[in-house]
Amino acid sequence: MTNATDPVEEARSPGVLFLCIHNAGRSQMAAGWTRTLGGPAVRVYSAGSEPASALNARAVEVMREAGIELGTERPKRWTEEMLEAVDVVVTMGCGDSCPFVPGVRYVDWELDDPAGLDLDGVRRVRDEIEARVRALLTELGVPADTQRVS
Repeated sequence: MTNATDPVEEARSPGVLFLCIHNAGRSQMAAGWTRTLGGPAVRVYSAGSEPASALNARAVEVMREAGIELGTERPKRWTEEMLEAVDVVVTMGCGDSCPFVPGVRYVDWELDDPAGLDLDGVRRVRDEIEARVRALLTELGVPADTQRVS
């Protein structure tokens, strides 16, 4: 037995922050997909510039249909600590109210806001987010665990 540290354990997992205005729909769905598909290989944060008082009930429902539970999550405001902890910030419609940190990679996902959409519309947003999360995980070198989603 050696005292050497395993280089894989030493490597820091990539971090992603999903930002939207209210942190009640899109960013929560993206965080749910990323946690589910990326598991412990990725650090996931979700926040908003003007957090709502609760999650979008339709977003929670369609994610539950996909086997992902968001019901315990709560909208929250982004913090400097979140921004400093991540490698990628994915913005979703927050425009100028999203914070900017030099040296951090920013990606803007233009997605319909689930607020006001019917269930089929929210399902389309959910499915588009899933596809984008899978692509992002691939870019980050994180294998998507397809066994986790029913």
